[in-house]
Amino acid sequence: MTEYTLADDLSLALALAGDADLISLDRFTALDLEVTTKPDRTPVTDADKAVERSIRAGIAAARPGDSILGEEYGEAGDSNRQWIIDPIDGTSNFLRGVPIWGTLISLVIDGVPQVGVVSSPALGKRWWAATGHGAFAQARDGEAEQIFVSKVAALDAASISYNSLSGWDGAGRLDAAIALTRATWRSRAIGDMWAYMLLAEGALDLVGEFDLQPYDMAALIPIVQEAGGRFTSVDGEEGPWHGSALATNGILHNDSLNFLRSH
Repeated sequence: MTEYTLADDLSLALALAGDADLISLDRFTALDLEVTTKPDRTPVTDADKAVERSIRAGIAAARPGDSILGEEYGEAGDSNRQWIIDPIDGTSNFLRGVPIWGTLISLVIDGVPQVGVVSSPALGKRWWAATGHGAFAQARDGEAEQIFVSKVAALDAASISYNSLSGWDGAGRLDAAIALTRATWRSRAIGDMWAYMLLAEGALDLVGEFDLQPYDMAALIPIVQEAGGRFTSVDGEEGPWHGSALATNGILHNDSLNFLRSH
């Protein structure tokens, strides 16, 4: 069996993201966009399906022994190396013409996300990381730059995104979310992958939300962590497996967890 380095896997993920961008951007704002409703009552477009098919085909060709978990076509294979795909994170934005959406590609090894790529062609941005290799961002036609989280050290000086009050409400944690917005300097509901990428770039200091799946989070984790931040569930559990996310600049993480627990 061929041994691949994380640098090799990251290069593959970036190439797959480039192909995905061509598909998704071509369908963004298309008048003939096909939209259907999945059994969980969330929307899916023909672009979601086409992007995931493209990524799956690329992984099957380049890493035939690896397993895959994707939002639209489920799980295939049984390997300790699992690629996790969200073909279009922010489908509701995509179908309404809001540019905050992106393709998420992650490689998880033995349950731990090690490679993450977030590509948002409508915003003209891409972010990526692999464990031990740093986190980077690149604007369209621009140079790649290493990114780092902020150094804000107090909640009352922090800028946060709570992403969706309905998600906190559905988890029975609405009071905690509102209390957190009152305890911090500035709060917004930016939503989807962009809030976490802004955190990795140092523009936000804390992001939290509920009602998430592994494919919503896996690609975000290496980027946040390699930028110097921390990423757990709202209850402090590691990994993308627990249905919620709390990402911070690291300095604020324990204070944020303790604050949410106390409320």
